[in-house]
Amino acid sequence: MNYRLTFIYIFVGFIAVVLLSRVYFLSIKSNTYYEELSKNNYIKKTYLAPTRGVIEDRNGEPLALNQIGFSILIKPHLRADKYREKLEKLIDIVVEQFPQYDKNKLIKDYLREDSPYNHEFIKIIDYVPYEDIFSRYTFLATQEDIRVESSSKRYYPHKELAAHVIGYVSRASKLDVANNEIAKYSGVVGKSGIERYYNDKLQGTLGFKDTKVNALNKEIEIIDEKEPSNDNNVRITIDVNLQKYIQELFIDRAGSVIVMDANNGEILAAASFPEYDSNLFARGITQDEWNIMRNDFNHPFTNKIINGLYPPGSVVKMGVALSFLENGISDKFTVQCSGSLPIGNRNFRCWKTTGHGHIGFRSSIEQSCDDFYYKGSLKIGIGKMSATLDKLGFGQKTGVDLHNEFIGINPNKEWKEQRLKKPWYIGETVISSIGQGNMLTTPLQIARFTAFFASGKLPKPHFAKEAYEEPKELDFKKEHIKLMQEGMFDVANSPSGTARRYINSKVKIAAKTGTAQVVSIPQSEKVRMKESELEYFQRSHAWITAYGPYKNPKYVVTIVQEHGGGGGSATGGVASRIFDKLYELGYITELE
Repeated sequence: MNYRLTFIYIFVGFIAVVLLSRVYFLSIKSNTYYEELSKNNYIKKTYLAPTRGVIEDRNGEPLALNQIGFSILIKPHLRADKYREKLEKLIDIVVEQFPQYDKNKLIKDYLREDSPYNHEFIKIIDYVPYEDIFSRYTFLATQEDIRVESSSKRYYPHKELAAHVIGYVSRASKLDVANNEIAKYSGVVGKSGIERYYNDKLQGTLGFKDTKVNALNKEIEIIDEKEPSNDNNVRITIDVNLQKYIQELFIDRAGSVIVMDANNGEILAAASFPEYDSNLFARGITQDEWNIMRNDFNHPFTNKIINGLYPPGSVVKMGVALSFLENGISDKFTVQCSGSLPIGNRNFRCWKTTGHGHIGFRSSIEQSCDDFYYKGSLKIGIGKMSATLDKLGFGQKTGVDLHNEFIGINPNKEWKEQRLKKPWYIGETVISSIGQGNMLTTPLQIARFTAFFASGKLPKPHFAKEAYEEPKELDFKKEHIKLMQEGMFDVANSPSGTARRYINSKVKIAAKTGTAQVVSIPQSEKVRMKESELEYFQRSHAWITAYGPYKNPKYVVTIVQEHGGGGGSATGGVASRIFDKLYELGYITELE
């Protein structure tokens, strides 16, 4: 009997605990839960998009900014047939005020965004300039189902100037929105150049506004608010005045120009020609405009600074000569250049058909004797030559703060086996020694390579100061580097230097010219046609890369002119004027 009574007491006690727990949950816990749900019912959170940061040049001149205007929005949930007439009337009101817009397209844009789950007004026009809406604002603001909100549009005041560096923004795609919360509210993302690389900083951070609303979703009061973060400007190392000057010098030419601090890698100017107006993409490029750009054989859309791949030609010779010295060839090494070197059934010609005669290291750079490099390369082989060029940055990214930088090709046996599944031939070693064959570089790689010979260190090129890194120390002998510097000095200053006739800068500079063939010369052709006699797109690319002042190097200037013919004649004068401009602007203060 006692056992049964005990069991009943335990059972009753258990039921009491369960009931009390349930009462606690319903009166305390669930109250908190439903209170939170209730808040969601009457408190609306609106996210506030930040204004995109301004891109400035090194002196604070705006390169990319925002024009203030307005966007036009329409009340949601009008897609049903019974509301279609109302929707069309609202669109008609907008089109009457702004006849440049197509009614059917605006309706299509509205329907694409409208859904039962979207309770926000729907944007049908992203941007209307302030001056266009000013006289119409009062009328539109009185329309209960039309809303006018402040908006902005990206604007590039210098149009095509430095377009490949600055880049552009355009409307955010679905993928952009999926990967970037802010893009959902700002509607734009950086697509190229600085706009893309520093997009996270430029776009800022979201703000928000918590608003109490009634059952009709009408705002009653603001409960909490946080402004978007707009401390998001980016200042880059470009000097817009120098950039403008270079653009004027390079008008109607194709290629690339880079001006870089030889000691720390700051880029003062960088251009890829022909350029394009970034505003085309910010406002939405038309198909006709895109077709014109795409079909231009000079490739205006390609950023040749980092994506232009060219045979370096003779501008690589300092690196090859350094490889000779570092791999056991004496600095007293000389050759007798007769104008050609027969190997097997091929004849490898020097650019000077009559030959250079007795040539050593310094004079081989000064006069750009091909035969010197042919014979030296046969002594050390492609493996050692390629390894030295690898240290000097060939076949790898420079690390510049731009997306999608190309690495080029620093060829060797392993590369050919992996890429082409073919053996390496001795003739390929010979032709690689003068920067031809499979070797390909970008202009920025050559600028960085030149900076090494100017400063003795390999800097990382960069456009924003936060991207700076300490230049690399390389384990080359200083006396070997000095010999290369002397050869480059002779190029620009010795009577027999390949650039002497064309260099007329007041700044004493050291340089190397190069002529990179784009078509091979048949073995049967005994006397090569002059570049001026060739069809334009068969002419060689013209290179010059230089640094100055010679005694205290400050800046590197690297130029490639596509189909420009001879390196010195096509580019020497341009390089001279750029160094004079650097002096005029105060970047260079010592002429020697």
